[in-house]
Amino acid sequence: MPASYSHLAALQPGHIAIITSLNLPSQFRQRLLALGFRQGRQVTMLRRSAFAGPIHVRIGTTEVMLRRRDAQQVNVTLVRG
Repeated sequence: MPASYSHLAALQPGHIAIITSLNLPSQFRQRLLALGFRQGRQVTMLRRSAFAGPIHVRIGTTEVMLRRRDAQQVNVTLVRG
């Protein structure tokens, strides 16, 4: 199965992806970098809230809730879905 490119908000629960880039404003980008959101890191989609609510992801041992509009700015490559 070839890898597909997308953004974090497009993943479904259980999907695993690798971060390829962050297209966020500087302050928010720095906050995500501090939480481990770096190019090449693996991220797992845990849950998606209904009605365009936040998403719940795991990166390393850290679990994070992100607004969907922010997650759309985190580009990923699907590894397993």
